[in-house]
Amino acid sequence: MTAPKRVPLSVLDLATVSEGQTSADALRGTVEIAVAADQLGFSRFWVAEHHNMPAVASTSPPVLIGAVAAHTRDIRVGSGGVMLPNHMPFVVAEQFALLEALYPGRVDLGVGRAPGTDQATAAALRGVSPYLTVEHFPEHMKTLLGLLGDERVPTGRLSATPVAESFPEVWILGSSTYGAQLAAALGLPFCFAYHFARNSDVDGALQQYRDDYQPSPRYPLPWVMVSASVLAAETAEEAYYLAGPSRVMALSLRTGRLGPIVSPETAARQQLSDADRLALESLPGTQFTGTAEDVVAALEELADRTDADEIMLAGAVHDPATRIDSLARIAKAWRR
Repeated sequence: MTAPKRVPLSVLDLATVSEGQTSADALRGTVEIAVAADQLGFSRFWVAEHHNMPAVASTSPPVLIGAVAAHTRDIRVGSGGVMLPNHMPFVVAEQFALLEALYPGRVDLGVGRAPGTDQATAAALRGVSPYLTVEHFPEHMKTLLGLLGDERVPTGRLSATPVAESFPEVWILGSSTYGAQLAAALGLPFCFAYHFARNSDVDGALQQYRDDYQPSPRYPLPWVMVSASVLAAETAEEAYYLAGPSRVMALSLRTGRLGPIVSPETAARQQLSDADRLALESLPGTQFTGTAEDVVAALEELADRTDADEIMLAGAVHDPATRIDSLARIAKAWRR
Protein backbone atom coordinates (compact mmCIF):
# COMPACT_ATOMS: atom_id res chain seq x y z
CA MET A 1 0.00 0.00 0.00
CA THR A 2 1.51 3.30 -1.12
CA ALA A 3 1.48 6.36 1.12
CA PRO A 4 -1.04 9.08 0.17
CA LYS A 5 0.26 11.96 -1.91
CA ARG A 6 0.83 14.98 0.32
CA VAL A 7 1.17 18.06 -1.87
CA PRO A 8 1.09 21.68 -0.65
CA LEU A 9 -2.38 23.06 0.08
CA SER A 10 -3.41 26.62 -0.73
CA VAL A 11 -6.53 28.77 -0.27
CA LEU A 12 -8.75 30.69 -2.71
CA ASP A 13 -11.10 33.36 -1.37
CA LEU A 14 -13.70 35.61 -3.03
CA ALA A 15 -14.40 38.01 -0.15
CA THR A 16 -18.00 36.85 -0.12
CA VAL A 17 -20.69 39.18 1.21
CA SER A 18 -23.23 37.54 3.51
CA GLU A 19 -26.75 38.61 4.45
CA GLY A 20 -26.65 41.76 6.57
CA GLN A 21 -22.98 42.41 5.78
CA THR A 22 -21.25 45.30 4.07
CA SER A 23 -18.37 45.04 1.61
CA ALA A 24 -16.07 46.23 4.40
CA ASP A 25 -17.22 43.30 6.57
CA ALA A 26 -16.48 40.85 3.74
CA LEU A 27 -13.01 42.28 3.14
CA ARG A 28 -12.14 42.14 6.82
CA GLY A 29 -13.28 38.52 6.79
CA THR A 30 -10.93 37.73 3.92
CA VAL A 31 -8.00 39.21 5.83
CA GLU A 32 -8.97 37.13 8.90
CA ILE A 33 -9.03 33.96 6.79
CA ALA A 34 -5.67 34.86 5.24
CA VAL A 35 -4.07 35.39 8.64
CA ALA A 36 -5.39 32.00 9.78
CA ALA A 37 -4.18 30.30 6.58
CA ASP A 38 -0.73 31.79 7.13
CA GLN A 39 -0.60 30.52 10.71
CA LEU A 40 -1.86 27.08 9.64
CA GLY A 41 0.97 26.67 7.14
CA PHE A 42 -0.91 26.90 3.84
CA SER A 43 1.27 27.63 0.82
CA ARG A 44 -0.66 30.38 -1.00
CA PHE A 45 -3.64 32.66 -0.48
CA TRP A 46 -5.28 33.87 -3.69
CA VAL A 47 -8.19 36.22 -4.28
CA ALA A 48 -10.30 36.33 -7.44
CA GLU A 49 -11.59 39.13 -9.66
CA HIS A 50 -15.38 39.46 -9.94
CA HIS A 51 -17.48 42.49 -10.79
CA ASN A 52 -21.03 43.67 -10.15
CA MET A 53 -21.99 40.62 -8.07
CA PRO A 54 -23.94 41.11 -4.82
CA ALA A 55 -22.13 38.22 -3.13
CA VAL A 56 -18.52 39.09 -4.03
CA ALA A 57 -16.49 42.08 -2.79
CA SER A 58 -13.22 41.03 -4.46
CA THR A 59 -13.36 43.43 -7.40
CA SER A 60 -9.71 44.53 -7.45
CA PRO A 61 -7.21 41.75 -6.67
CA PRO A 62 -4.09 43.98 -6.48
CA VAL A 63 -5.67 46.20 -3.84
CA LEU A 64 -6.91 43.26 -1.78
CA ILE A 65 -3.60 41.40 -2.17
CA GLY A 66 -1.80 44.40 -0.70
CA ALA A 67 -4.04 44.32 2.37
CA VAL A 68 -3.64 40.55 2.77
CA ALA A 69 0.14 40.72 2.38
CA ALA A 70 0.37 43.48 4.98
CA HIS A 71 -1.37 41.30 7.58
CA THR A 72 0.47 38.03 6.84
CA ARG A 73 4.10 36.96 7.08
CA ASP A 74 5.06 33.77 5.24
CA ILE A 75 2.22 32.72 2.95
CA ARG A 76 2.41 33.62 -0.74
CA VAL A 77 -0.36 36.01 -1.82
CA GLY A 78 -1.80 36.42 -5.27
CA SER A 79 -4.64 36.47 -7.75
CA GLY A 80 -6.79 33.58 -8.72
CA GLY A 81 -7.03 35.41 -10.94
CA VAL A 82 -6.75 38.73 -12.71
CA MET A 83 -9.00 38.66 -15.78
CA LEU A 84 -6.56 40.03 -18.33
CA PRO A 85 -9.08 40.96 -21.06
CA ASN A 86 -10.44 43.58 -18.62
CA HIS A 87 -7.09 45.39 -18.32
CA MET A 88 -4.18 46.64 -20.39
CA PRO A 89 -1.12 44.43 -19.70
CA PHE A 90 1.07 47.39 -18.74
CA VAL A 91 -1.32 48.38 -15.95
CA VAL A 92 -1.36 44.84 -14.54
CA ALA A 93 2.42 44.57 -14.81
CA GLU A 94 2.89 47.81 -12.87
CA GLN A 95 0.45 46.75 -10.15
CA PHE A 96 2.14 43.40 -9.55
CA ALA A 97 5.68 44.73 -9.91
CA LEU A 98 4.78 47.17 -7.13
CA LEU A 99 3.38 44.38 -4.96
CA GLU A 100 6.50 42.31 -5.54
CA ALA A 101 8.70 45.25 -4.54
CA LEU A 102 6.71 45.63 -1.31
CA TYR A 103 6.55 41.89 -0.54
CA PRO A 104 9.45 40.27 -2.42
CA GLY A 105 9.26 36.55 -3.01
CA ARG A 106 5.62 36.31 -1.91
CA VAL A 107 3.54 37.52 -4.87
CA ASP A 108 1.72 35.39 -7.47
CA LEU A 109 -0.01 36.71 -10.57
CA GLY A 110 -2.61 34.21 -11.70
CA VAL A 111 -4.18 35.26 -15.00
CA GLY A 112 -7.41 34.18 -16.67
CA ARG A 113 -9.28 35.15 -19.81
CA ALA A 114 -12.89 35.03 -18.54
CA PRO A 115 -14.61 38.38 -17.88
CA GLY A 116 -15.41 37.64 -14.23
CA THR A 117 -18.82 39.20 -14.73
CA ASP A 118 -21.70 39.62 -17.20
CA GLN A 119 -21.16 41.02 -20.67
CA ALA A 120 -22.66 44.44 -19.89
CA THR A 121 -20.29 44.95 -16.96
CA ALA A 122 -17.38 43.67 -19.03
CA ALA A 123 -18.20 46.32 -21.64
CA ALA A 124 -18.21 48.98 -18.91
CA LEU A 125 -14.76 47.79 -17.77
CA ARG A 126 -13.20 47.63 -21.21
CA GLY A 127 -14.85 50.61 -22.87
CA VAL A 128 -14.40 50.78 -26.62
CA SER A 129 -10.78 49.64 -26.71
CA PRO A 130 -10.22 47.25 -29.62
CA TYR A 131 -7.32 45.71 -27.70
CA LEU A 132 -9.24 44.49 -24.64
CA THR A 133 -10.70 41.34 -26.15
CA VAL A 134 -10.36 37.62 -25.56
CA GLU A 135 -8.79 37.27 -29.01
CA HIS A 136 -5.78 39.33 -27.84
CA PHE A 137 -5.26 37.19 -24.72
CA PRO A 138 -2.18 35.24 -25.94
CA GLU A 139 -0.54 38.43 -27.21
CA HIS A 140 -1.28 40.25 -23.96
CA MET A 141 0.09 37.36 -21.92
CA LYS A 142 3.39 37.59 -23.78
CA THR A 143 3.52 41.35 -23.25
CA LEU A 144 2.81 40.90 -19.57
CA LEU A 145 5.58 38.33 -19.25
CA GLY A 146 8.07 40.63 -20.94
CA LEU A 147 7.16 43.54 -18.67
CA LEU A 148 7.72 41.26 -15.67
CA GLY A 149 11.25 40.33 -16.67
CA ASP A 150 10.81 37.43 -19.10
CA GLU A 151 13.83 37.81 -21.38
CA ARG A 152 12.09 35.89 -24.17
CA VAL A 153 9.77 38.86 -24.79
CA PRO A 154 11.44 42.20 -25.61
CA THR A 155 9.47 45.27 -24.49
CA GLY A 156 11.62 48.08 -25.86
CA ARG A 157 11.75 51.06 -23.54
CA LEU A 158 8.75 49.95 -21.47
CA SER A 159 9.42 48.90 -17.88
CA ALA A 160 6.87 47.94 -15.25
CA THR A 161 9.11 49.26 -12.48
CA PRO A 162 12.44 51.10 -12.55
CA VAL A 163 14.76 48.71 -10.72
CA ALA A 164 13.24 45.29 -10.10
CA GLU A 165 15.09 42.90 -7.81
CA SER A 166 12.59 40.06 -8.21
CA PHE A 167 9.42 39.25 -10.12
CA PRO A 168 6.08 37.69 -9.21
CA GLU A 169 5.30 34.12 -10.19
CA VAL A 170 3.02 34.17 -13.23
CA TRP A 171 0.36 31.46 -13.59
CA ILE A 172 -2.28 30.77 -16.20
CA LEU A 173 -5.68 29.75 -14.87
CA GLY A 174 -8.26 27.84 -16.84
CA SER A 175 -11.06 25.32 -16.89
CA SER A 176 -10.55 23.91 -20.38
CA THR A 177 -7.88 22.75 -22.79
CA TYR A 178 -7.42 26.33 -24.04
CA GLY A 179 -5.71 27.51 -20.86
CA ALA A 180 -3.73 24.28 -20.67
CA GLN A 181 -2.45 24.70 -24.22
CA LEU A 182 -1.42 28.33 -23.70
CA ALA A 183 0.29 27.60 -20.38
CA ALA A 184 2.22 24.76 -22.04
CA ALA A 185 3.24 26.92 -25.01
CA LEU A 186 4.47 29.74 -22.76
CA GLY A 187 6.16 27.46 -20.24
CA LEU A 188 4.10 28.63 -17.27
CA PRO A 189 2.57 26.87 -14.25
CA PHE A 190 -1.11 26.06 -14.74
CA CYS A 191 -4.01 26.07 -12.29
CA PHE A 192 -7.11 24.14 -13.34
CA ALA A 193 -10.31 25.60 -11.87
CA TYR A 194 -11.90 22.28 -11.01
CA HIS A 195 -14.02 23.86 -8.25
CA PHE A 196 -16.41 25.35 -10.81
CA ALA A 197 -15.68 23.09 -13.78
CA ARG A 198 -16.23 19.72 -12.17
CA ASN A 199 -17.85 18.27 -15.28
CA SER A 200 -14.92 19.21 -17.51
CA ASP A 201 -12.19 16.91 -18.77
CA VAL A 202 -9.62 17.89 -16.15
CA ASP A 203 -7.59 14.75 -16.78
CA GLY A 204 -7.40 15.37 -20.52
CA ALA A 205 -6.51 19.05 -20.11
CA LEU A 206 -3.70 18.30 -17.67
CA GLN A 207 -2.34 15.49 -19.82
CA GLN A 208 -2.26 17.83 -22.80
CA TYR A 209 -0.50 20.48 -20.69
CA ARG A 210 2.21 18.06 -19.64
CA ASP A 211 2.61 16.50 -23.10
CA ASP A 212 2.93 19.87 -24.87
CA TYR A 213 4.93 21.71 -22.21
CA GLN A 214 7.73 23.94 -23.53
CA PRO A 215 10.35 24.55 -20.82
CA SER A 216 11.02 28.19 -19.99
CA PRO A 217 13.95 29.79 -18.12
CA ARG A 218 11.93 30.30 -14.96
CA TYR A 219 9.87 27.12 -15.16
CA PRO A 220 11.88 24.27 -16.72
CA LEU A 221 9.24 21.70 -15.70
CA PRO A 222 5.42 21.73 -15.88
CA TRP A 223 3.68 22.55 -12.61
CA VAL A 224 0.00 21.86 -11.94
CA MET A 225 -2.37 23.11 -9.29
CA VAL A 226 -5.98 21.90 -9.11
CA SER A 227 -8.67 23.70 -7.14
CA ALA A 228 -11.55 22.07 -5.27
CA SER A 229 -14.36 23.46 -3.13
CA VAL A 230 -14.32 21.91 0.35
CA LEU A 231 -15.87 22.21 3.79
CA ALA A 232 -14.95 20.13 6.84
CA ALA A 233 -16.74 20.08 10.19
CA GLU A 234 -17.04 17.89 13.30
CA THR A 235 -19.58 15.59 11.62
CA ALA A 236 -20.68 14.95 8.06
CA GLU A 237 -24.18 16.17 8.94
CA GLU A 238 -22.86 19.48 10.26
CA ALA A 239 -20.68 19.95 7.19
CA TYR A 240 -23.68 19.37 4.90
CA TYR A 241 -25.67 21.92 6.89
CA LEU A 242 -22.88 24.52 6.80
CA ALA A 243 -22.50 23.96 3.05
CA GLY A 244 -26.13 24.95 2.50
CA PRO A 245 -25.23 28.55 1.56
CA SER A 246 -22.88 27.31 -1.16
CA ARG A 247 -25.68 25.25 -2.69
CA VAL A 248 -27.97 28.27 -2.71
CA MET A 249 -25.20 30.36 -4.28
CA ALA A 250 -24.61 27.76 -7.00
CA LEU A 251 -28.33 27.75 -7.78
CA SER A 252 -28.51 31.55 -7.84
CA LEU A 253 -25.65 31.69 -10.34
CA ARG A 254 -27.41 29.15 -12.55
CA THR A 255 -30.77 30.93 -12.41
CA GLY A 256 -29.59 34.54 -12.39
CA ARG A 257 -31.21 35.25 -9.00
CA LEU A 258 -28.09 36.81 -7.53
CA GLY A 259 -27.90 37.91 -3.93
CA PRO A 260 -25.67 37.83 -0.84
CA ILE A 261 -24.61 34.58 0.83
CA VAL A 262 -27.50 33.31 2.93
CA SER A 263 -27.08 31.77 6.37
CA PRO A 264 -27.17 28.00 6.86
CA GLU A 265 -30.49 28.48 8.66
CA THR A 266 -31.97 30.32 5.68
CA ALA A 267 -30.61 27.74 3.28
CA ALA A 268 -32.14 24.90 5.30
CA ARG A 269 -35.57 26.59 5.35
CA GLN A 270 -35.61 27.51 1.68
CA GLN A 271 -38.50 26.09 -0.29
CA LEU A 272 -37.38 24.87 -3.68
CA SER A 273 -39.36 24.21 -6.82
CA ASP A 274 -39.02 20.85 -8.53
CA ALA A 275 -36.87 22.51 -11.23
CA ASP A 276 -34.56 24.07 -8.64
CA ARG A 277 -34.27 20.80 -6.74
CA LEU A 278 -33.36 19.00 -9.95
CA ALA A 279 -30.74 21.65 -10.77
CA LEU A 280 -29.17 21.27 -7.34
CA GLU A 281 -28.55 17.59 -7.95
CA SER A 282 -25.93 18.61 -10.53
CA LEU A 283 -24.82 21.71 -8.58
CA PRO A 284 -23.67 20.50 -5.17
CA GLY A 285 -22.11 23.89 -4.39
CA THR A 286 -19.31 22.33 -2.37
CA GLN A 287 -17.63 19.31 -3.93
CA PHE A 288 -16.14 17.66 -0.86
CA THR A 289 -17.92 17.95 2.50
CA GLY A 290 -17.77 15.89 5.68
CA THR A 291 -15.35 15.33 8.49
CA ALA A 292 -11.72 16.34 7.99
CA GLU A 293 -10.91 12.70 7.29
CA ASP A 294 -13.64 12.55 4.62
CA VAL A 295 -12.37 15.70 2.90
CA VAL A 296 -8.72 14.65 3.09
CA ALA A 297 -9.55 11.27 1.55
CA ALA A 298 -11.28 13.05 -1.35
CA LEU A 299 -8.34 15.44 -1.81
CA GLU A 300 -5.91 12.51 -1.76
CA GLU A 301 -7.89 10.85 -4.54
CA LEU A 302 -7.97 14.10 -6.54
CA ALA A 303 -4.22 14.64 -6.12
CA ASP A 304 -3.50 11.05 -7.10
CA ARG A 305 -5.84 11.06 -10.12
CA THR A 306 -4.60 14.39 -11.53
CA ASP A 307 -0.99 14.02 -10.35
CA ALA A 308 -1.32 17.60 -9.10
CA ASP A 309 1.71 19.35 -7.61
CA GLU A 310 -0.56 21.50 -5.42
CA ILE A 311 -4.22 21.64 -4.38
CA MET A 312 -6.09 24.92 -3.84
CA LEU A 313 -9.09 24.94 -1.51
CA ALA A 314 -12.07 27.08 -2.47
CA GLY A 315 -15.40 27.33 -0.68
CA ALA A 316 -18.28 29.75 -0.11
CA VAL A 317 -19.50 29.92 3.49
CA HIS A 318 -21.63 32.33 5.50
CA ASP A 319 -18.98 33.54 7.92
CA PRO A 320 -15.18 33.55 8.23
CA ALA A 321 -15.24 31.51 11.45
CA THR A 322 -16.73 28.55 9.58
CA ARG A 323 -14.06 28.78 6.87
CA ILE A 324 -11.22 29.10 9.37
CA ASP A 325 -12.48 26.11 11.36
CA SER A 326 -12.74 24.06 8.17
CA LEU A 327 -9.22 24.99 7.06
CA ALA A 328 -7.80 24.20 10.50
CA ARG A 329 -9.40 20.74 10.50
CA ILE A 330 -8.14 19.96 7.00
CA ALA A 331 -4.61 21.24 7.72
CA LYS A 332 -4.38 19.09 10.84
CA ALA A 333 -5.66 15.96 9.10
CA TRP A 334 -3.45 16.58 6.04
CA ARG A 335 -0.33 16.53 8.21
CA ARG A 336 -1.09 13.15 9.76
